[in-house]
Amino acid sequence: METQGKEDFEVVKEKNDKKKNYIFKKDNVTKTGFYIIAVILIILITATIYYGLQTLE
Repeated sequence: METQGKEDFEVVKEKNDKKKNYIFKKDNVTKTGFYIIAVILIILITATIYYGLQTLE
């Protein structure tokens, strides 16, 4: 049986860090992308609730 090694993994990478195992960097592109996705999700959730309440009337 083959064993898997321990992974060195981080969610957020600091600006001056040299690691390659990360999902997000701490920079303006990540922040802008997060805000765009958050706004889209809020719009979709609001529209779903609004049209869901429309069908109950």
